[in-house]
Amino acid sequence: MILDVPLSNHAVTQWQDGKQVEAQDYLAEETPVALIYNGVSHAVMLATAQDLEDFALGFSLSEGIVHTMSELYGVEVRVQDNGIELHCEIASEQFMQLKQRRRTLAGKTGCGLCGAESLDQAVRYPKSLQSDMVFAATSIVCGLQAIKSQQLMQQKTGATHASAYVLADGTVSIVREDVGRHNALDKLIGALAKTPAQQPGFIITTSRASFEMVQKTASAGVALLVAVSAPTGLAVRVAEQCGLALVGFARESRYVIYSHGERILNQ
Repeated sequence: MILDVPLSNHAVTQWQDGKQVEAQDYLAEETPVALIYNGVSHAVMLATAQDLEDFALGFSLSEGIVHTMSELYGVEVRVQDNGIELHCEIASEQFMQLKQRRRTLAGKTGCGLCGAESLDQAVRYPKSLQSDMVFAATSIVCGLQAIKSQQLMQQKTGATHASAYVLADGTVSIVREDVGRHNALDKLIGALAKTPAQQPGFIITTSRASFEMVQKTASAGVALLVAVSAPTGLAVRVAEQCGLALVGFARESRYVIYSHGERILNQ
């Protein structure tokens, strides 16, 4: 049965200190979500069924399907028996370019490059960031502290990732959650695109920093990505190349700077 809800309840048996307890547990639901552009299916991702309009916009932007929010005319969410369809209406020029790419994704949780038909499609290097932004180290610490209380699904299920936009003073402005780290970041990028007057800031992800997380962050014009886990070698090289400050193993008391440390001010 396909559920169009982000959470569900499930009866469980808990064992602790040799004692058995019957209880109810929250589960994060992952649902097949199809992204359909001008009537043509393009991608199917396993995702959490919330903030789907943000997901459609963020995915479209970070994948280069559209370049601005104005090129995505509308998103219609249709719940089907076997999943959810996001019907996206895009500009004719962008749709023609999309058809030329002939890309079909079969997305799984944590898998962002499945189905790419060529190496050029799989690894799309971001443009160099045109930004002179710098951030105080204290803002990273404040952001890491603040994000925990805003991960509502994670608190209930322990099964979701989050991406957060953190302002320069360390205030968490927007949080998006999903079972997939790429999906959470796409949702955040979509939400940011809807608020063009947003103050300058950086992104925290509760996952590792893969190439695609770096690519998506840079494509959104954000100059700092903070990950609570490790980066990959390709992610570091691409971050160096495009001007993105990349931080890994971020905890409230420590972090590791992998690229462009000049963007982080230790006071």
